[in-house]
Amino acid sequence: MFKGEHAYILDSKGRLIMPSKFRQNLGDQFVATKGLDRCLFVYPVSEWNALEANLKELPFTKGDYRAFTRLFFSGAEDCEFDKQGRFLIPQSLRDYAGIDRDVVAIGVSTRVEIWAKAEWEQYQKKHYQSYEELAEKIVDLGNEA
Repeated sequence: MFKGEHAYILDSKGRLIMPSKFRQNLGDQFVATKGLDRCLFVYPVSEWNALEANLKELPFTKGDYRAFTRLFFSGAEDCEFDKQGRFLIPQSLRDYAGIDRDVVAIGVSTRVEIWAKAEWEQYQKKHYQSYEELAEKIVDLGNEA
């Protein structure tokens, strides 16, 4: 499980150091792809394989499905950490997420999201205003569903 928020600076080659807890849960190899809301999604291989299996079950005859899977899978890259715990974020993914220097890695249960720091701050400002309303609509934090 991934949780927490960690701010970092991308090095000049586009490499990012991940928190050690994230590295342990991601394993030696993992997958990064275009996420939603202009961030990147990073999955352990086991989670990626489960997600891929679920997406394969959807009917390819539907245009929305085809469009989503094309964009999602075409942006996917196999990644691994170097000896310093860094990994290279491909330029195409950095461009997609608007990442140039300051980044935030957040844990979101089964995945890590990587955000340009300014985008993450803007996202939080927008959604914290409705945080309590969202909680009332989708989850009862006191009881299991």
